[in-house]
Amino acid sequence: MLEILFLISLIVVLYTYVGYAAIIWILVIIKRLFVAKPQGLNLDTANLPEVCLFVTAYNEIEVARQKVENSFKLNYPKDKIQYLWMTDGSTDGTPEFLRQFPELQVEHTPERLGKIHAMNRGLAFVKTPLVMFSDSNTILGEQSIMEIVRQFQNPSVGCVAGEKRILEKDEDSAAASGEGFYWKLESFIKRMDAEFSSAVGAAGELFAIRTDLFKPVEPDTILDDFIISLRIAESGYRVAYTPNAYAVESASASVKEELKRKIRIAAGGLQTIFRLPQLLNPFRNGWLSFQYISHKILRWTIAPFALFAIFLINLLILLKNNTFDIDNFYAVFLYFQLILYVVAAIGWQSENKQIRFKFFFIPYYFVAMNYASIKGIVRYFKGKQSVVWEKSKRAKV
Repeated sequence: MLEILFLISLIVVLYTYVGYAAIIWILVIIKRLFVAKPQGLNLDTANLPEVCLFVTAYNEIEVARQKVENSFKLNYPKDKIQYLWMTDGSTDGTPEFLRQFPELQVEHTPERLGKIHAMNRGLAFVKTPLVMFSDSNTILGEQSIMEIVRQFQNPSVGCVAGEKRILEKDEDSAAASGEGFYWKLESFIKRMDAEFSSAVGAAGELFAIRTDLFKPVEPDTILDDFIISLRIAESGYRVAYTPNAYAVESASASVKEELKRKIRIAAGGLQTIFRLPQLLNPFRNGWLSFQYISHKILRWTIAPFALFAIFLINLLILLKNNTFDIDNFYAVFLYFQLILYVVAAIGWQSENKQIRFKFFFIPYYFVAMNYASIKGIVRYFKGKQSVVWEKSKRAKV
């Protein structure tokens, strides 16, 4: 029985973090052999659609100027952009600062009701057929609007996800190194998902939808971006992904700060599973269900527990057999795990030191994020996860 549990746990972990990426890559290669690649989406620059650049903000006076200047530099006709800022409960002068710019439409409410409320309230002010959501602390690539609009030339596309990039330096903290590595891998999987069928959700740093597809989100929703994009995919539209439209932000100031985000995401992921149960039905949603379960659900539910269970089960097997000889597979695998956990511990001890050996940080980040997933699950069932967003501390650029 222990050997069976060990094998199941190992398969779950390997499939979740390595296997699915390899499988979806192979499926894309097979698809390319039998299905002609779509021709490039031509964009009639003389008849570009109007777009709303929708930004939500809470006490973002430190980054507001940078965001506004970046917004004005985007390569898209200014007369076809509606600059809409929704400020929720800000007390640091963010709304007053934004109102200095006549190009901006600033809708402020003194009550702090959360991002979901701001988004639901803000859609009533959108006057364009396309709405592009972006966080106030991210910098967008100059071609981002143009590239997103290009994707919407395909009528089957209801949502477009941009790429999230972490600003990295040669000497980075554990959070920066781990987060940067994570998003590079995540971006690869998203590209494969989108090319094969549909991307599984979108990140709130940069995504866009057809305005008429928006449906008000439940006020207790934790992952607004994920729910909005998945519901559009569930309704039969594709979620496209374009790395040519990207949002850049600095990494979390520390793994402790990143843990806050990951705990919240894990709690929100579990909420999404219960809120969209029909997405688990492959007979209804086809490949989307397979991608959703493989890319998201396993990572949010079973895999974190399986990761830590492997070590415990591995140890119990060796104690049961009373052998730790290196010619035994289970002994070798236990020693391999011990090495990785030691490397993670070194990364933990070196977290706040700027060193070039990023190898120590990636195992630490991986272990910490799986711990965060378990904590997020516990927090969700305890009903202690707030939907009101918190300002997270970011590394200084």
